[in-house]
Amino acid sequence: MKKILALTGLLLASVNTLYADEIGCITTSWKLIGSNHKVCVQAFDDPKVRGVSCHISQAKTGGLKGTFGLAEDPSKFSIACRQVGKIVIKENLPEQEIAFSADTSILFKETRVTRLFDKKRNTLVYVAISRKLIDGSPKNSISTVPIMPWTK
Repeated sequence: MKKILALTGLLLASVNTLYADEIGCITTSWKLIGSNHKVCVQAFDDPKVRGVSCHISQAKTGGLKGTFGLAEDPSKFSIACRQVGKIVIKENLPEQEIAFSADTSILFKETRVTRLFDKKRNTLVYVAISRKLIDGSPKNSISTVPIMPWTK
């Protein structure tokens, strides 16, 4: 049973970050033993809205726990989403939907980006939050992308 749960967790972790590209990491604190504390930047394209890309930066815990993937990363992040081409919505967008998620601890914590559709202003709103199984964090970051014609 434990093997099945572990395998399921690994599969879910790989699915969550399938479409994210690691851009790079910047060391924020040097550690004598284990990896350094750092801020890492990932990029992802909205899977249902062609022409929109987001960059998210997240704090990553170093030390021995961080080296072995056992650390719980802090709920510190920032997001910026931009129109990078003609916006094409692939299907009807719900008012709220998860556009991206990534695990930030070995168990039960993730950073999640939810896309909201503000129909009145014809704008996509991306909100990054940290979720835990029992208790999440109120820390969040927001970015908006108005749906506009694309000209070169």
